[in-house]
This record gives sequence, C-alpha cells and structure tokens, in this order.
Amino acid sequence: MPSAKEEKYMETKKAIIERTDSNTYLILEVGETPLKIVLTEDYPNDVKNVFNNLLKELKKGLFQINIEDEIEDLYHNICTEYLTQLNSELKNIYDELGEFGLLQK
Repeated sequence: MPSAKEEKYMETKKAIIERTDSNTYLILEVGETPLKIVLTEDYPNDVKNVFNNLLKELKKGLFQINIEDEIEDLYHNICTEYLTQLNSELKNIYDELGEFGLLQK
C-alpha cells in the first residue's frame, strides 16, 4: 500500500472499457499510445506486449490506473478487480526496479 506521500504525488492513469458488438476491450491510457487488452478473446502475445509497455512506462515513474466506466456490468467488475491487482503489482515491480537501479531519472 503506498504511503500518503506517494499517493499524493503518484500519477494516475485512466482505463476505460470499450464495448462493441464483436468484442470488449480494456483500454489503458498509459504512455503515448493507449494499450488495448481484448477481454472477449485470448491473445496472450498482445497481453504480453501490453505488460512490456507498462514496464517501460513504470521505469519513468510510479503510477496507478483507475477505471472510468459508468456501466455496472460483469466487465466493469472484472476490470475493477483486475486493476486493483495490477496496481499492487506495479508498485511491487517499481520498488524492485528501484532496488536494481533500473529507474529512469
């Protein structure tokens, strides 16, 4: 859990859920290009690429991702829980990157 000081200065990124007739996506607005995870299909290499991009951004500074979605459905609940876990993991990884001197100044 981040300290009060870290929360005050930690950057917050936005996530949205895009629902279409054919697929549903979790879109993470991190970095210059939004990162898209397909929720209705299984594309492990695409998810791997999203995580690689998250790590690149994490080296620049700690952030958390908050969902901005008004529709209370199963996708909303899944993504909310997913982001809770992801934010916890990002914090742990950020701490480890710092311990190994891998953060960008």
